[in-house]
Amino acid sequence: MKEIKGFWEGKQSDISLSVPNLSEDALENIRECIGTGWLVRGRFVTEFEEMLARYTNLEKVVTVQSGTAGLHEAYRLLGIEDGDEFIVPNVTFISTVNAAVYLKAHPIFMDCDNSLNMDLDKLEEFLKIECEEREEGIYNKKSGRRIKVIAVVHLFGNLIDMERVMEIAERYGLKVLEDAAQAMGSFYTAGEYKGRHAGTVGDLGVISFNANKIITAAGGGVILSKDLDLLQEARFLAAVAKTPSPYISHDEVGYNYGLTNVQGAFGVSQMKKLEEFVEVKIKNYNLYKTMIEDIEGIELLSVNKGTRSNHWFYAIVIDKEKYGISRNELFEKLTEAGIQTCPLWGLMSEQKPFKDYQSYKIEKSKYYVENTLNIPCSTNLKEKEVVKVVEKLREFSK
Repeated sequence: MKEIKGFWEGKQSDISLSVPNLSEDALENIRECIGTGWLVRGRFVTEFEEMLARYTNLEKVVTVQSGTAGLHEAYRLLGIEDGDEFIVPNVTFISTVNAAVYLKAHPIFMDCDNSLNMDLDKLEEFLKIECEEREEGIYNKKSGRRIKVIAVVHLFGNLIDMERVMEIAERYGLKVLEDAAQAMGSFYTAGEYKGRHAGTVGDLGVISFNANKIITAAGGGVILSKDLDLLQEARFLAAVAKTPSPYISHDEVGYNYGLTNVQGAFGVSQMKKLEEFVEVKIKNYNLYKTMIEDIEGIELLSVNKGTRSNHWFYAIVIDKEKYGISRNELFEKLTEAGIQTCPLWGLMSEQKPFKDYQSYKIEKSKYYVENTLNIPCSTNLKEKEVVKVVEKLREFSK
């Protein structure tokens, strides 16, 4: 794609893609942090964790400084070591892969289906045909390495079929990590996991509170699990693996990954608005869907059945032949019109650090990475702004 002059270089857009929606009570919390001097430790971390646990119907959770930090710990807790392999979507943000590569593990990239989530048919086929079961676990015939983890991503808050994921994982003796970074507020409304939130079905789950997520803690993340022993170990690792003693000692290598009290102060404020934010996301999604239906060559990706999605990102797929211009051309025109959008991330298998790792039947991923565009979706997005975006989509159609 040729160089584009626009928001990538810091240009202010009239309509932003996804920005935080902050309220005055966050300032009150921050003032308390400053007034008490409790910037790193303090009550807001505890309160935030309690709110998160109640919301996700878990006994406990462990907050960390970022979603990436949570993923790093989660892979380690699930037994990923130097030389192990893990199966990961080809369509995801790079942290899903990086966090295990930090531990010197080897990714196997799996294609996506039409929801942009991992293609579970291909996952099952790969494990059945390309792998062999040994006493210690499942091994990749091609590399001879052991596969330990399936990392699934609920892309844009749209939940994958966890019933099938867990059945496949159990059959092949694999652990499941749910990268629910984008899915705070998404849960199942039908099936075996009815009422279960994103990140609470697999062995471990991780949610991100980055500034562009549905709620933010000025960064931050949380590790989720029903396994209290795993969570206790996660908290231990996040506190630099310091033993509980008046004398500072460490029995293993840990990380300085604890959430700060200032971040917790933001998180407590945001949690109070979460359901309100989800309602706005759903309302604007439905408005987009209704208005876009009559524009030939553009499809707004739908939500998987049996779920309540948080609709974190709204993804449109452009059919160049029917619409008249390509995704890249539309991206440029919208940028010039002051509307911030975002193409799908580059495929993980095509990123320079990962080009030598194994991929399996990558087909649909290539189509979607070339034709998908995320359109404005902030929780403070106004109806008139949705209308303006759709008017431009209609105007640019040929």
